[in-house]
Amino acid sequence: MIAFNKYYNKFNILSISLVIVSLFLLTFKGLNFGIDFKGGTLIELRSTDSKINISSLRDNLNQMNLGDVSVKNFGNETDFLIKFENNENKNIIEEIKKHLEKSFSNNFDFRRVENVGPKVSAELLKSGIIAISVALALMLIYIWIRFEWQFSLGAILALFHDVIVTLGLFSLLGLEINLSIIAAVLTIVGYSMNDTVVIFDRVRENLRKYSDIKIYELTNISINETLSRTLITSITTLLALLSIFFFGGEILKGFSLAMVFGVVFGTYSSIYIANTVLVRLKVSQKTVLKDDKD
Repeated sequence: MIAFNKYYNKFNILSISLVIVSLFLLTFKGLNFGIDFKGGTLIELRSTDSKINISSLRDNLNQMNLGDVSVKNFGNETDFLIKFENNENKNIIEEIKKHLEKSFSNNFDFRRVENVGPKVSAELLKSGIIAISVALALMLIYIWIRFEWQFSLGAILALFHDVIVTLGLFSLLGLEINLSIIAAVLTIVGYSMNDTVVIFDRVRENLRKYSDIKIYELTNISINETLSRTLITSITTLLALLSIFFFGGEILKGFSLAMVFGVVFGTYSSIYIANTVLVRLKVSQKTVLKDDKD
């Protein structure tokens, strides 16, 4: 049996440090919002000339003074995704087409053009924040009804940790935040809660079964009893996400990376945050039996 409980205090200090650093980064550095939330233009094009690459295309577009231009491959090496912030010139797309035709001849097929205005991007940001807030609120309501308040507090802190630290890492690395990242954060919330609930269910069962074992030891027993399920789920999920990250193209990298962070932090927090709260609050058999009577 692995003695997870021996490391409760050390990992508590690590978790608190990670949350503090993440909050500092989010407050003073902020997040790198993409076009979805800042507004701008997205162009998807395909080149018929395999010699054209990201570097040559970016250098060519920089000559037009478009500001900060992002050029990425997605799918095939001849497929490009161009992003730049809002431009007041209403004819900018036509000018880009003419400029590229002049520089590279007629070797591009404009497959998709999207414009996101400041008003729309602000509404998307607001909707994203609301979506995450509602998801967290519903999860908390469920866990509050499903378990005793001590268990609920542990789950809440674990969720808070996972979301904040994941966003803190994105801030630290300067990775782009777009709608797919919001979807990833919502998925992380569900994944983290699922891991925590599995262990909490076993803790409650063991509390009813063993009256002479203190919560410090009992949480460790419960973690070990559910460890195979936790590891199998986490490892298989990570393998799928890593496949998406390495082979899914540039567009899916942000989403898959956020999910990788979330799965790792979710597994960690379900062991070293959620269960530690039960130990700190000295949950006992009386806690569960009292709730059963009520």
